[in-house]
Amino acid sequence: MKTRGLAVMASIWLVACGDSPTPGTAPVSAAVLTQGAALYAAQCASCHGAKLEGQPDWRERKADGRLPAPPHDATGHTWHHPMEMLVQMTRDGMVPPLAPEGYQSDMPAFGHILSDDEIRAVLAYIESQWPDEVKQMRAERFKPQTSGR
Repeated sequence: MKTRGLAVMASIWLVACGDSPTPGTAPVSAAVLTQGAALYAAQCASCHGAKLEGQPDWRERKADGRLPAPPHDATGHTWHHPMEMLVQMTRDGMVPPLAPEGYQSDMPAFGHILSDDEIRAVLAYIESQWPDEVKQMRAERFKPQTSGR
């Protein structure tokens, strides 16, 4: 088991070292990406998939009315949300103001398990896996607003 964990960490390290940050953002260190990958594997992959692929039919409600876990790869909508919203969703779960009052979700709150820095590391890892085209669209979507003066 220990050997498998080391192999996974080594492959994550190799992937993380080759990734570039979203244009217009500060570079993320390989150590942060490695930490994020390990935390993702331990805390998120069981629902969102080892390859960020999400659960099947993630847009269709299950019998209990809840939605399956969405993908975090380029096919999902994670990249459509600002970083602070993603941090809040992960830390607090799907509760108001992020979801309507009474909304039922299988997404747990991780604030009692992960620090904000660890949550940011997970999100940096997820972002590092997106193709450059998605990173560019995200950068454009969330570029700082300038005044028209």
